[in-house]
Amino acid sequence: MKTSYDIIVVGAGPAGSMAARFAAEKDVSVLMLEKDRDVGYPVRCGEAISKAGVEEFIPSDEKWIAAKISKFSFNAPDGTEVILDFGEAGYVLERRIFDYELARTAADAGVEIVTRAYVNGLLFENGKVCGVKYEHQGEQKELKAKVVVAADGVESRVGRWAGLKTHIDFRDMESAVQITAANIPVDQNALYFFFGKDVAPNGYFWIFPKGNNKANIGLGVSGIIGKKKSAQSYLNDFMNKHYPNAPVLTTIAGGVPCAVTLGKISAPGILLVGDAAKQVNPLSGGGIASGMIGGKIAGTIAAEAVKMNKLDHILKYDKTWADRLGKRHETFDRIKNGIYNFSDEKFNNIAHAVNKIPYEKRTLGKVFKTALFNQPSLLIDVAKVFII
Repeated sequence: MKTSYDIIVVGAGPAGSMAARFAAEKDVSVLMLEKDRDVGYPVRCGEAISKAGVEEFIPSDEKWIAAKISKFSFNAPDGTEVILDFGEAGYVLERRIFDYELARTAADAGVEIVTRAYVNGLLFENGKVCGVKYEHQGEQKELKAKVVVAADGVESRVGRWAGLKTHIDFRDMESAVQITAANIPVDQNALYFFFGKDVAPNGYFWIFPKGNNKANIGLGVSGIIGKKKSAQSYLNDFMNKHYPNAPVLTTIAGGVPCAVTLGKISAPGILLVGDAAKQVNPLSGGGIASGMIGGKIAGTIAAEAVKMNKLDHILKYDKTWADRLGKRHETFDRIKNGIYNFSDEKFNNIAHAVNKIPYEKRTLGKVFKTALFNQPSLLIDVAKVFII
């Protein structure tokens, strides 16, 4: 290893790997540090992503596709099901394999990768971040860098050490829990969403198939709801009612930021990407594709700054991200706030109304338009992001 690098990326998830890869492709030296022993572990994700979201970065490959998704199933509190058919719209991933492949593409571009490297501090020079402190194989080490990219997840200690405000209001941090279970007899080409006060108040419940009758089953509820009744309790209630004998293969839990991007995601010497920057779709809670986009933007801008020998160039990152996805996420956040407070009766009425639309004419845009027909300001937001 060298004693210094042009760019050091902390965290080897999808956002970190893409930041590292796109920087290295511009012929600068890049090191990626991952605290866990394996890239892609542990998995804390529903694992669903659009096909387009994948193929902007890597060709689709059967080895990391658990299920191919062509339909959405929306389920109202009274049991009414609304089905939307999209053709081949997306995938449920095997994240362990997918993340590994993303990191491999970074390595192919020239990125050096070190696992079990626990970053525990930053280096500063004249008030600017200029490297990292980390522990590896029992030794405390330091490395200089012209730019540090923090891809260290929702907690983002690295961003906090740099003086950036990385926390969000607890009401925007959803309490989420998910199991992977076997013997779940659902359509393996459909994503299932359930709404209502008994399954996921101020949020939604999901079943995402993973092939061979396995599925990721979970929910996210707002921080306010989670204080009254835990997400785990809602999950237990659902499983006892619908799949009481299903073997549980894995269980994960944690916080999912369902808010707009942080107000500031760059500072002298440092950029935040992925969950660290809260680059998550606030409506769905999905963050794989948007994190990769954030990583690509950050890695590209960081490398440009190094090549130009003009490190302040990285401060353009905030606006570039906002123009690509940040402003769109603000729109999704307004839609989310309009929907998540619906009563069970409202959800039922929406499902009944959508089912009156001929099957072949149903679109996601029409579903939202039906849901928000009494809320003109939100209809404008829907028109901005959906073709209706």
